[in-house]
Amino acid sequence: IAVPLLPRIANFDDLDPLRAEADVELVFVRSGERLPADASLVILPGSKATISDLADFRAEGWDRDLHMHVRRGGRVIGICGGYQMLGRTVHDPLGLEGGTLETPGLALLDVETEMAPEKTVRNSHARSTEYDAPLAGYQIHLGITRGPDCDRPSAIIDGTPDGALSADGRIMGTYLHGLFGSDAYRARLLQS
Repeated sequence: IAVPLLPRIANFDDLDPLRAEADVELVFVRSGERLPADASLVILPGSKATISDLADFRAEGWDRDLHMHVRRGGRVIGICGGYQMLGRTVHDPLGLEGGTLETPGLALLDVETEMAPEKTVRNSHARSTEYDAPLAGYQIHLGITRGPDCDRPSAIIDGTPDGALSADGRIMGTYLHGLFGSDAYRARLLQS
């Protein structure tokens, strides 16, 4: 499992349960390194500044690496800011993250995000729609994500659909931090 280390990474403790798995090699990809070609899963972690981290992701060439990973049949999970990056566009009409008001996303999910001043902060109970497994965690994000791939939510959080799945099920995004803490979810994910 490869995780690109974004300069403004947030909530990287999301990955601790995966790191503790005996049969999992979790690789943090640092600046100047390539995403490993043999990774079966790439996780885009949360970010404190989605648009800036997306620019840095591209500057590293990780966008090309990620698209090659997907073409080879690899899976991708984006959490929070990582989820926002997976969409077609990130809009920031109020300049909440700085001077860039709009940037193209990685276009791996058919969704768009609009940054908004209201911040979602809450503990959440959820269920994975992919694996029908219970999840618990928290949400802490700016922005609303919409689009056709949201018609296939990755989870139901407190009764509300969350996230998105690509049509082939290999690309997933969610606003739920802590999903890897679910033993049932983690076991199913690692078997797939």
